[in-house]
Amino acid sequence: MSLLTAIVMITTMLAIVLIFLAMWLPTLNPDYEKLSPFECGFDPMASARNPFSLHFFLVAILFLLFDLEIALLLPLPWADQLSSPLTTFFLTFVVLALLTSGLLYESVQGGLEWAQ
Repeated sequence: MSLLTAIVMITTMLAIVLIFLAMWLPTLNPDYEKLSPFECGFDPMASARNPFSLHFFLVAILFLLFDLEIALLLPLPWADQLSSPLTTFFLTFVVLALLTSGLLYESVQGGLEWAQ
């Protein structure tokens, strides 16, 4: 038996065992909460003509903004090997100061208060 055949047989058996475990382990007692769709905190059985709060969009945009900030700042530890690391750190400080001031402005304006 070759190595490739053994690997294929082992992965196939493992997949079959995991499929049977996935079918056997969960409880088969569904309740109303599990069967109802999740609709961002409002009742899915209500009328579709109700006005939608734009606060969800504001929170999503803030999350994406700060998530993008983290993605942009991840390579920063390697910036000390550049020819001018002080310039890089200064520009990073400027970006963080702008984002922090924007977050403070949004907080002072009341945009981050969940219950209005």
